[in-house]
Amino acid sequence: MDNSVGIVSAQRAQFDTPLATRSGIVLPRYELMYETYGTLNADRSNAVLICHALSGHHHVAGYYADDPKNVGWWDTLIGPGKPLDTNKFFVIGLNNLGGCHGSTGPSSIDPNTGKPYGASFPVVTVEDWVESQTRLADRLGIQQFAAILGGSLGGMQAMQWSLSYPERVRHVLAIATAPRLTAENIAFNDVARNAILTDPDFHGGNFYEHGVVPTRGLRLARMLGHITYLSDDAMADKFGRSLRSGKLAYNYDIEFEIESYLRYQGDKFAAYFDANTYLLMTKALDYFDPAREFDDNLDRAFAAAKADFLVLSFTTDWRFSPERSRAIVSALLHNRRNVSYAEITSAHGHDSFLMQHTHYHNVMRAYLNNIAREFSA
Repeated sequence: MDNSVGIVSAQRAQFDTPLATRSGIVLPRYELMYETYGTLNADRSNAVLICHALSGHHHVAGYYADDPKNVGWWDTLIGPGKPLDTNKFFVIGLNNLGGCHGSTGPSSIDPNTGKPYGASFPVVTVEDWVESQTRLADRLGIQQFAAILGGSLGGMQAMQWSLSYPERVRHVLAIATAPRLTAENIAFNDVARNAILTDPDFHGGNFYEHGVVPTRGLRLARMLGHITYLSDDAMADKFGRSLRSGKLAYNYDIEFEIESYLRYQGDKFAAYFDANTYLLMTKALDYFDPAREFDDNLDRAFAAAKADFLVLSFTTDWRFSPERSRAIVSALLHNRRNVSYAEITSAHGHDSFLMQHTHYHNVMRAYLNNIAREFSA
């Protein structure tokens, strides 16, 4: 594959130091799955951390030897000669605590009971993730990241790093994200969660013991979420009002192409993603609000940040609108931080940050190349 990091393999890091979560529950031990691409330089100054969004994981770039079609979710961005150039940077992707791709989460076995954690797994926050990520950085001998970046929920983690550990990150790239969710966004998440919570197969989060999966609820949650990740124009261009059979059937089966697409996406997602993890991830989104502890003053919340920032938004992203990114920029400028901002014209809605878009990638490339000059001069 051209400009690919090539064959990659996942690694597992086990941590035996207890982690006290914001919810008050302490995890006595946990594991994180991660992958690395590129080479860490002699003074360990070229490390970049990728923080994933709601349904993301550690497989960010490259492909697996036994499954070459399983390409990393941000492979268009990361690799030799790509905007995040692995000839220059040492890149780390990880699966967050509470995930369902190898890191300790609700489907993992609780060593105290010998059964899956299920409903007993603590609700985790962005702050908890950052704390767990610092321990991985310590394990890898990285005291300061050249950059931490992510889109959506990943962008929230990147921002939190600059607030929780301001000395440990030089640059933050916050893409298609927000300083906190709007009421509308919280409402979407609540409807999605209720689809799962009310599924008869959910069993209060302990469905593993019953040998079932709350497929219907998870499928509906994904369908709803997917609608919000796309723009109206993108859906109109791709599907319009096209009928699968070319004529109306006058029943409640799939008739429109958009219906077929959403159900396909819902079925595919429900086949591999864990319902409890979906609940945890959406709650982390809802809870993120650095201004809460500063009387809702975002300027004061960002006073702790020392990193330089690149903030990117997309014109048709109505879930994480450009207005929300501009609020981040305003708070950073108030604190006299170095911040660059670009609003990218894109038809793909919130999903734009995952797309191979020339203007978007050129902005990323230029900013990251400037970072590379800091440790290659």
